Amino acid sequence: DAGLRVVSVSDPTNPQEVGYYETPGDAYGVVVSGDYAFVANETAGLRVVSLSDPTNPQEVGYYETPGSAYDVAVSGDYAYVADGASGLRVISISDPTNPQEVGYYDTPDFACGVAVSGDYAYVADHGSGLRVISVSDPTNPQEVGYYETPGWACDVTVSGNYAYVAAGGSGLRVVSVSDPTNPQEVGYYETPGYAEGVAVSGNYTYVAAGGSGLRVVSVSDPTNPQEVGYYNTPGWAWGVAVSGDYPLVADDDAGLRVIEFYGTGIEERLQPTANRSRLTATIVRNVLRWNKTEDRGPKTEDRAQAFLVDATGRKVFEVKPGENDIRHLAPGVYFIRDVLGTERKVVITK
Repeated sequence: DAGLRVVSVSDPTNPQEVGYYETPGDAYGVVVSGDYAFVANETAGLRVVSLSDPTNPQEVGYYETPGSAYDVAVSGDYAYVADGASGLRVISISDPTNPQEVGYYDTPDFACGVAVSGDYAYVADHGSGLRVISVSDPTNPQEVGYYETPGWACDVTVSGNYAYVAAGGSGLRVVSVSDPTNPQEVGYYETPGYAEGVAVSGNYTYVAAGGSGLRVVSVSDPTNPQEVGYYNTPGWAWGVAVSGDYPLVADDDAGLRVIEFYGTGIEERLQPTANRSRLTATIVRNVLRWNKTEDRGPKTEDRAQAFLVDATGRKVFEVKPGENDIRHLAPGVYFIRDVLGTERKVVITK
């Protein structure tokens, strides 16, 4: 209910709000295209906000959809709004100051999320799962296929031939849409929390999993998604977007959380390659000593040279040259990863 907030993440470690616009309704979804933010504003429909000056966002146009706008996607001159009980609404934004609805398709349940790829809109339709709607003619959207996910479809994103659905209590569902008229589930991962939002970057799917925070799932094999990392955010993770190496989580009353993903869990190699250090375990207690290699990597003294990560690849400690106090860490198996990706196994004991 505080509308659109513009936050600078140029320094990801210190996000700062630089501007805002208090929309008349509750802002549930947003997408940015060019100089405009398109806000799904629940009972106030679609709001178009100019970001030409991010420090002073200003509404330039709106269209009051007949339902409750929960999500929005933009492709070309059209905004596609997941409009709750009113299904999918297609709105021309060729003139951002005067958005006009040109077509709609009333999905069977409650449209919560939407993604657009090519000539198709993919709608997360709550109890009716994933609906595939042809928008080749935006004035006459037509459903061409569907897949009824086992949980309530809350959000969807599309990458390549796959739609990734955040399906509430049924976690992440991976649906092949290579044939949009016959979507078929090929894999799934039941997240420990309630899957509310989803984003894809490369071979990883990032799931906003409610009270279980952010879950990172490898989809390098879409038929066998595997969790490779997680971060328990302090709030309720509703939505997620990815920018570079940073998943950005909308975390309910805990605000925006910027998280760095350090890659998958580390596997010991039976035959380490020549450019990697030996993975013989170093057993340590209380103090970890590390000497950086002077002829490799950045020379800037204030730049972190190495990290201690756990077996899932999550950073737990920034390692400095010399002695590091590790008394606060739990016993277990860890790895030192330096700036070049070289890994060394460390076993911490008490």
